[in-house]
Amino acid sequence: MTSRLTTSSYAVLGLLGIQPWTGYELTRQATRSLRFAWPKSERLLYSEPKKLVEHGLATARQESVGRRGRTVYTITDEGRSALRAWTTSSPQPPTLEAEALLRLLFAENGSTDDLVAALETMADDARALHEQVTTINAGYLDGEHPFPQRTHLSVLFATFQLELFDLMARWVDFAKAEIATWPTTDGLGMTDRTEAMLNSIKEHRSVFDPRSEPIQGEATTTGMSRSVLDW
Repeated sequence: MTSRLTTSSYAVLGLLGIQPWTGYELTRQATRSLRFAWPKSERLLYSEPKKLVEHGLATARQESVGRRGRTVYTITDEGRSALRAWTTSSPQPPTLEAEALLRLLFAENGSTDDLVAALETMADDARALHEQVTTINAGYLDGEHPFPQRTHLSVLFATFQLELFDLMARWVDFAKAEIATWPTTDGLGMTDRTEAMLNSIKEHRSVFDPRSEPIQGEATTTGMSRSVLDW
């Protein structure tokens, strides 16, 4: 049965494991939290609970609010068992979806100004997301977490997001400095600066290198290893 579930199914099941939700509430909560790790369309979030009900992993009951009706979804014992089994399985490899990076791969079809504009948009988006995550987590110190018993999970999750958005902004600055040396986006091939970057990649010692010093437990990971952006 669980083989027919998707990661999105488990994401919704995880939310139901916290408390019962209506379809509308699930969408709002997903916009608040899940979108930073598993962004999916609103239509999908409304259809997943119905799939969980079909599999016996959740129940649905109808409620009336004034003249309007709504469906409230609640996790079942079978749903909690499935959620537990999911936490012991191997997760999918991480993926990154960024159109600005796709624009970079095919930048020879446009100008350097076009490419820089796309990358600046990505940096602006990263900055906006950074501010949103920071604002949400700053409120936790004032007791604004809707599920205070889950604060340790939410905050650790946020540290990854903040590091990622910082990295994106740093990389855009790095890329813009490089693009500024290009007379065009087309046909440059192996420039001296490109060769220098390749040598930096070759010599780069990351946290994946067994020769690297062990990472100590810290509140932030920034600066733990020499970045290829420092070449």
